Amino acid sequence: MKHSEERVIQQFNKNALQYDSQRRKLIPCFDDFYSIPVSIIEASTDRPSVLDIGAGTGLFSSFVKEKYPEAKLTLVDLSDKMLEISKKRFKYDPSVNYITADYTQFEFNQKFDIIVSSLSIHHLSHEDKQMLYQRIFAMLKIGGVFVNADQVLGQTPYIESLYKTDWKQKIENSDLTKDEIEAAYERTKLDKMSTLEDQLNWLKESGFNDVDCVYKYFNFVVMFGRKL
Repeated sequence: MKHSEERVIQQFNKNALQYDSQRRKLIPCFDDFYSIPVSIIEASTDRPSVLDIGAGTGLFSSFVKEKYPEAKLTLVDLSDKMLEISKKRFKYDPSVNYITADYTQFEFNQKFDIIVSSLSIHHLSHEDKQMLYQRIFAMLKIGGVFVNADQVLGQTPYIESLYKTDWKQKIENSDLTKDEIEAAYERTKLDKMSTLEDQLNWLKESGFNDVDCVYKYFNFVVMFGRKL
């Protein structure tokens, strides 16, 4: 296992129990950040197969389930502690499958109607992001959609500094404890963010159609693509 993967596992295992309760405070645009991607997800069936990449506690999947109650979910994440929270969230739902694995390497044995990801892909290198987008395209059924709600790097150093300053001001003015804020800063050391422009181009190069950024709040964005 790569050293960077071990660090991700350690950080998110340590934070698993507090993860969901901190989301609204660490994501200033929380409501839009999760409601908008769900609103644009459309499937040709009431029982779509959904893959959640870097699913963590299953937060994003829970919103997808509200829209498609009969969806068949597959949640994959490196952190077993995060997935334990997912299992508690969906404990009465037998249609949810859990995989503890590196989603950049794991071989899935099916194709999906919908693939989603939230605040995970920005931990990958530029090269791994490009390869992942190619894999996601291959794993989608024809007509399938991919939605990535994530953080991006500012297009210039000045813009990136604006993003960071705004985020720090907002979380430090929240009711997060000093320890929670320090832990959040520590997790940002795992980030390997790429620009929005680069990622939209990588999605197009992977074969996606209708590629767009459908929402943006500083460095929090929602990217979209379809497989035709």
